[in-house]
Amino acid sequence: MSAILEQIKQANDIKNIDPSQYGALAEELRDFIIHSVSETGGHLASNLGVVELTMALHLCLDLPKDKIIWDVGHQSYTHKILTGRKDEFAGLRSYGGMSGFPKHRESQCDAFDTGHSSTSISAALGYVRARELTGEDYTVVAVIGDGSLTGGMAYEALNNAARLETNLIIILNDNKMSISENVGGMSQYLNRIRTNENYVEFKSDVETALRRIPGIGDSVARGVKRSKDSLKQWLIPGGFFGDLGIEYMGPVDGHNMNQLVRAIRTAQKEKQAVIVHVITQKGKGYEPAENRPSEFHGVGKFDVKSGEIAKSPNITYTEAFSRAIQYLGTKDERVVAVSAAMPSGTGLTKFAKRFPGRFFDVGIAEEHAVTFAGGLAAGGLKPYVAIYSSFFQRAYDQIIHDVCIPDLPVTFCIDRAGIVGADGETHQGILDLSFFASIPGMTICAPKNKYELYDMMKFSLNFGHPLAIRYPRGDAYEGERQHRAPIVCGKSEMLYEGEQVALVAVGSMVETAIQVKDYLAEAGLSATVVNARFVKPLDTDMLDALSEKHNMIVTMEENVLRGGFGEAVSDYYMTKGLPVFVKHVGIPDVFVEHGNVAQLKTSMGMDPWAISAKILSEVLL
Repeated sequence: MSAILEQIKQANDIKNIDPSQYGALAEELRDFIIHSVSETGGHLASNLGVVELTMALHLCLDLPKDKIIWDVGHQSYTHKILTGRKDEFAGLRSYGGMSGFPKHRESQCDAFDTGHSSTSISAALGYVRARELTGEDYTVVAVIGDGSLTGGMAYEALNNAARLETNLIIILNDNKMSISENVGGMSQYLNRIRTNENYVEFKSDVETALRRIPGIGDSVARGVKRSKDSLKQWLIPGGFFGDLGIEYMGPVDGHNMNQLVRAIRTAQKEKQAVIVHVITQKGKGYEPAENRPSEFHGVGKFDVKSGEIAKSPNITYTEAFSRAIQYLGTKDERVVAVSAAMPSGTGLTKFAKRFPGRFFDVGIAEEHAVTFAGGLAAGGLKPYVAIYSSFFQRAYDQIIHDVCIPDLPVTFCIDRAGIVGADGETHQGILDLSFFASIPGMTICAPKNKYELYDMMKFSLNFGHPLAIRYPRGDAYEGERQHRAPIVCGKSEMLYEGEQVALVAVGSMVETAIQVKDYLAEAGLSATVVNARFVKPLDTDMLDALSEKHNMIVTMEENVLRGGFGEAVSDYYMTKGLPVFVKHVGIPDVFVEHGNVAQLKTSMGMDPWAISAKILSEVLL
């Protein structure tokens, strides 16, 4: 039963709920989220942790007039429910359904589209300056986690926010985790604040006493709060936020509605940037998620009663990478691994346990991860940087400046390359071939199956230059095991020889190309299938040979066509003046929305049937 929740049909309806029912409403929200995500998959632990915080924000703010900007946005489910989108959860993260992240086109209550971390304070600061220039009057709140606060962009924004003389509320949602446990100095600093109960109690008592002084109490209290010689500085070393020029409030119990509402309303009165430090529990209210928050961060379908998560019996590409890098670690002591706050997601957890001194989790700091790896390589080590494709975008400058220009032997392990599905536009790994290939000195390869991933990892060990290995999310293809020629830099692999049409496929599209070959054969058309292996450098010898024997060459890649493998092939043929008809299969010039991977490929004409039909239509013409 969700009798209270049924009363909420649109934004601000929560204000009609009797305060005595807030606890019951929080339970109903958690129950609804747990059961919804168990059927659709999604981000669970992070959402369960912010139920009361979200309720308090909605009680204190007037939406959509006031603005809430959720960092990353995977904790926005309660926000979506409280703004009237409960009935849309059946289609959460499905094709044509509701996004798992804030989307302004979905609701005006989603003030800013998010999906990557450490961006909320910057966007909120932009809103504040826009508010000043337009003469409007509304509250702006940025909600950022302690994990996201490890990202450099957050500090850039804090540095600018410190100069404000108008209100900006920054909610620091401190659950002691990003996806995995937090690392670094800020995590240690926040832990000192969390655990210093004497300071929290003393600060409250002193401020209360000072404010009771007739006539001057409020001004005296403010003076003490802002003094660098205050008790806060003595009891808590650093006073980081205060020294920066940002008012600090907290810590506040993130599951206590009275404390939360009082803190937010107090923060609204400040004429400067103010941080409200809120302590929450990731996975709150669901024991499996409380005990295993990393597993229940981004989760597939699961059984609510047992907490058992549905898992494929097949090995994933991430698991294959995990085995490969462990093997390399045993063969060469120079091998080190770098993660940007995702050791579990990138398959580095076992390596970290096996070689703790050779594993480095730098937090949500992709730019730092890459340059740090450059330093490791310059110091004589062999670094492997494992990051999701869409997050590598954040380190483009560092890849160029700090790895490729000095020609350092850093291997970039690009996980979640291609279409990843339900997380949508911000997480699709559809640009990496284009931006990696644009960099001089970069070598790029992509395996057709798990065995080739092992072989490419072994190849990387003795490769003395920047190297990118890209592989998709999900189950690793195990077909074509019989084709396992040695890896040679810049050389492709002939899988099947035919006539008329040559299919030259990159990585995950090799499996599709084989299916296309079979469909074409049924139609009486013989097709060659080539596993490109290397996107850069191109196997020009193979391309020359294909041009002599085939009327049509079809390139296939799970990347945007603009700047991708296909364009490079066409450019080669055009430069040589070869009269070759080249057709490209790939992702058009769009951001790919959320949905099932197969559905998304079909929508873009990238499934085997659509590709085959297009080839046949061209041949018949």
